[in-house]
Amino acid sequence: MTSALPVVAVTMGDGAGVGPEVTVAALLDEDTRARCRPVVVGDARRLRQAARVLGAPCEIRAVPGVEQARFEPCVIEVVDLGLLPADLPWGEVSPVAGDAAYHYVRVAAGLALDGRADALCTAPLNKAALHAGGHHYPGHTELLAELAGVDEVSLMLSTPKVKVIHVTAHIGLVDAVHRIEPGLVERTIRRGHEAMVRAGTAAPVLGVCGINPHAGENGLFGNGEEDEKIQPALDAVRADGLDARGPLPADAAFYLASRGDLDLVVAMYHDQGHGPVKVLGIETGVNLTVGLPVIRTSVDHGTAFDIAGTGTADPRSMIEALRQAAQMSGAAASTR
Repeated sequence: MTSALPVVAVTMGDGAGVGPEVTVAALLDEDTRARCRPVVVGDARRLRQAARVLGAPCEIRAVPGVEQARFEPCVIEVVDLGLLPADLPWGEVSPVAGDAAYHYVRVAAGLALDGRADALCTAPLNKAALHAGGHHYPGHTELLAELAGVDEVSLMLSTPKVKVIHVTAHIGLVDAVHRIEPGLVERTIRRGHEAMVRAGTAAPVLGVCGINPHAGENGLFGNGEEDEKIQPALDAVRADGLDARGPLPADAAFYLASRGDLDLVVAMYHDQGHGPVKVLGIETGVNLTVGLPVIRTSVDHGTAFDIAGTGTADPRSMIEALRQAAQMSGAAASTR
């Protein structure tokens, strides 16, 4: 392993879900090892159980920290927090697993924030388990924002066919409409533009969705939200040279993105963005948190309790999340 490759801190997610399995499978992937130097933050015993489920001949080696990792072939190195019992059942909500998953994120985020890792890549949490374990966050996005001391971040989803950034995410639809305002829309557009440039698209074309059906259809639907909440943001970013188009009907925006006319869609609320992404590419979809002082990618699927422990979980989203983490952090790694 060359020291020029970025170090990626990888959380194994909720230990009762598919996180340990997709983590093991992704870290044994040859392309993953060619792109980055991964270190897991999790539970070594659970990873060994996952490796047995997968029939994967590898060594799970506990290390005190990133600095002690040697990145050898067929070896998965883990900062072992040892928080899970040996008999933790697969596929069940567990307060112990939820609490452990929180601490995996806390420790791994610390590695990235301290500069000991170039990026953070996370396997899925289970929100019910997280809450049962005493940690009341809607998900990774809000937890990482608090750990990083950042007031505002954006959730971004990336697939080979379409990429989308959300103005609002884990709140109810009525609350989302109230929260959307020109400043938030403008900041989200700018964060999305910056993320696309950082990922290698020099002059991204952004499509900005409306809130109402048909983007309001010139006032026929809604109460003028597009003119009041979105158009001022578009005017501001266009004045700075950003190619941001809209407000567009959401169905039209995703059609244009799917055929390559748009590099990024700016969705106004959770399901407006998540629905098309899940249809167009969940298997290799990646979740990014944009606006953190560190690079963070994640799988675009949940803990899949119904298949946990069976060895059938698809690791492609985790492999792609690691690929994008490595790609986005390449410049940082070159200075290590």
